[in-house]
Amino acid sequence: MTENSIASAVSILRVTPFTLRELLGSLPQQLTASSGDRGDWAPHDVVAHLIHAELTDWVPRAEVILAQGIDRRFPPFDRDGQFAMPARSLGELLDELAEFRRHNLDKLAGWELDDEKLGLRGVHPEFGEVTLGQLIATWAVHDLTHLRQIAIHIARRFTDDVGPWRAYLSILK
Repeated sequence: MTENSIASAVSILRVTPFTLRELLGSLPQQLTASSGDRGDWAPHDVVAHLIHAELTDWVPRAEVILAQGIDRRFPPFDRDGQFAMPARSLGELLDELAEFRRHNLDKLAGWELDDEKLGLRGVHPEFGEVTLGQLIATWAVHDLTHLRQIAIHIARRFTDDVGPWRAYLSILK
């Protein structure tokens, strides 16, 4: 990952909370509420997951890499950690995500990353050695993955309602 690629990744990371607020902020709860199903995350679950990752994944792992200490192993990440978080409304979660993301992007900017720092390595519990640049790129793609997941979840609510157009709506396949 180059410094130019970092700017692109940061652009994605910066707009995600706003995109989610615009997409979800005024939708009825029937389209966004969690059912508690760990195998089928609703938009509420996804936003909570993004917050959990802001707190326990991206920046803490980047800090492990930047410290370049003797132990550069990342602690495991609990992908379902959002289900252990206290219950909050979707509006509260959207506010929290925006706040935590802003704080984390300020931290990222303060690191003054260059190609050398982006090449520093940490140790992922599953993948082994990874670079800081890969971690940051993954953070941005992770956001995009969950935006897609939210769109699919909402679209599926209309599967029967679209009638024959279903054949042309790839999001419903």
